[in-house]
Amino acid sequence: MSNSPESTPGVLVVEDDEHIAHVLRFMLERQQYRVEVVTDGRSAQEAIMHGPRPDLLLMDVMLPYVDGFELVRVARARAGWEDVPIVMLTAKTLEQDIVRALDAGANDYVLKPFQPNELLARVRRYVRAR
Repeated sequence: MSNSPESTPGVLVVEDDEHIAHVLRFMLERQQYRVEVVTDGRSAQEAIMHGPRPDLLLMDVMLPYVDGFELVRVARARAGWEDVPIVMLTAKTLEQDIVRALDAGANDYVLKPFQPNELLARVRRYVRAR
């Protein structure tokens, strides 16, 4: 999923809620992003360990099997993924959860329910900065 002049930026979405995953795919594809969606922590871990490097990782915190905090650590430990922007998208609103995600290596933390245009602006900012 690497970003090159002849390709569009790729986003790996990790979201277990089918409706939210569908909305995210729709929003991102309308903005010309290539989108891969995985729906649980185990599939996300597999995608991070063996899949192509995305231009952005957008993921939930609360996931079946492996949570988002652990997935941030996995992504940051994989060679070549150290600087992939990671935006957490979650309903977990406690300050300790936000701090935990940022300390683990996430770049940003967006609360659900999210505002679509705000989320897209954050995605653009991180993809453009690469």
